[in-house]
Amino acid sequence: MHFSIPETEVRSGDNGSTFVAYNIHVNGVLHCRLRYSQLLGLHEQIKKEYGTNVVPSFPPKKIFTLTPGEVEQRREHLEKYMQAVRQDPLLGSSELLNCFLRKAQQETQQIPTEEVTLEVGLSNGQKVTVSILTSDQTEDVLEAVASKLDLPDDLVGYFSLFLVRESVDGGLTFVRKLQEFELPYVSITSLRSTEFHILLRKSYWDMAYDVDVMENRVGLNLLYTQTVSDIERGWILVNKDHHRQLKSLQEKGSKKEFIRLGQTLKYYGYTKFDPCVTDFPEQGCHVMVSAGNNELNFHVKLPSEQMKEGSFKVTRMRCWRVTSSQVPVANGSAGPCGSAKLDVKLELAFEYLMSKDRLQWVTITSPQAIMMSICLQSMVDELMVKKSGGSLKKMLRKRHNGSIHRSDSQHAVKSPPLLESPDPNREQVVKLSTKLSSVSLRGISASNSANDVSGNDFHGNYAFEGIGDDDL
Repeated sequence: MHFSIPETEVRSGDNGSTFVAYNIHVNGVLHCRLRYSQLLGLHEQIKKEYGTNVVPSFPPKKIFTLTPGEVEQRREHLEKYMQAVRQDPLLGSSELLNCFLRKAQQETQQIPTEEVTLEVGLSNGQKVTVSILTSDQTEDVLEAVASKLDLPDDLVGYFSLFLVRESVDGGLTFVRKLQEFELPYVSITSLRSTEFHILLRKSYWDMAYDVDVMENRVGLNLLYTQTVSDIERGWILVNKDHHRQLKSLQEKGSKKEFIRLGQTLKYYGYTKFDPCVTDFPEQGCHVMVSAGNNELNFHVKLPSEQMKEGSFKVTRMRCWRVTSSQVPVANGSAGPCGSAKLDVKLELAFEYLMSKDRLQWVTITSPQAIMMSICLQSMVDELMVKKSGGSLKKMLRKRHNGSIHRSDSQHAVKSPPLLESPDPNREQVVKLSTKLSSVSLRGISASNSANDVSGNDFHGNYAFEGIGDDDL
C-alpha cells in the first residue's frame, strides 16, 4: 500500500477555531483526514506498545503558530513517518495501526456505526446482500459473504474482496484489493458513484490450488462463474475449437471439466489492467498489462504501430518500485489560490535480468501501478511459501498487505513489506534479491515461457538458457 499526504487543509474546529488537517491518501485516494495531535497520539501509543527503538522519528511540536513553510515541512515529515510505520514488518501489520486507520476513516467520512446492508458482486453479475455494521472491517465483511454463500471456513482465505469500477460499456477496472485497515462500507459509500462495486474473486495465482476450491460445491460455482466471466470479457483467449468445446461442457453442466479446459487456455487466472504506457521496448509505447503465472505479460503497440508481446517473470526481477508524483491536470481549473489543479501520476518500475550480465529498468505509467505492485508481491509470497513447504491456506488467511505472518516454524517465511525504504522523492523500492536467494526456487526459470522477453517478440539477441534464479 502506498501512503502519502499530498495536501493539507485549514478547517474549523467545534469551538470556531481553525486547525491544519493532513489528508492521508492510500493508493492516491483520500483515506482519512487527521490533525497533528491525532498522529502524535498514534506515535505515543506505538512507542508504548513496541518501544522507542522500533518507532521512526516523529516531527516535533512547535510552540508558536506554524508558517506556511513550516506546515509544508511538517507535511513532508509526517508523510515519511506514515510510510516508515506502514513499511515496518512489525508496525505496519499491527492491529494498533489498523484500528487507528479504520476509526480515522469512519470519522473522516462522518458515518456513524449502525446496521446496514451491503451488496457484494459475483463474477456472473449476481449480488450477495449481507447485513453488517458500518464499522465492520474487510475480513468481517468477507466472512459475512462466505457465510451467506455457505462457503466453508477453510476456503474463505482463497477469496478476497476487490474494489472495482464498471464503465457504461461493461468494462471492469480493478481499483484495489480491500485491505484490513479499511471499512468496506465506508470505502464504497465515500466514493459516491454507482460505477464502483465490491467484487468477490479468488486471491491466489497457482491454478494447482483450484483443486482445493473445486472440492466444495460453492467454491466450484465461484470458480466456474469467474472463469466464464473472464472468457466472456476476452481476458482468457479462446479459439473457435475451444469455444465449441466450452459451449458443449457448459450445456452439459460439466463445471469441473469446463474449468480444467479453461486452465489450458492462455491468460487463465490472470488479472488484466487498463491500457497504459511503458518505456519498453521503446519510450511512449501503449501497452496492455496482465498479471498471472508469476509474470507480467505485455501486449505492446510500438510507435510504428507494430504489435509485440512478451513476458517478464517475477523471479527475474531484482527489485521494483512505485513512484508517485503530482502533475498538472490538462485543461484543469485553477485551485483556490490560483495554482494549477494537480493530479497524481503513478509509475511502476522494475529492474529485470535481461541477460546474465545485464539488468534493465522497465517502467509502466498507470493509475493501477500499485495494484500491479501488490500482484507482484503476492506472487512472490506464494512462490516462497510453496517452495518452503508452507501452507497456502495459512498464507491466504493471514496475509496482511504483502506480509506473511505465521508461527515460527521451520517452514515459516516472512516477506518484507511491499514498499520499503522511502526517500525524499517518495520512491518506494521492493528488493527481491535476498528474498529469492533465501528460498530455493528450482524449476522456476524465465526460459520456461515461450513469450518471455528473451524470445523473438521483443528481442532476439538474449540467451537465458543456463541462468537460474540464484543468478539474481
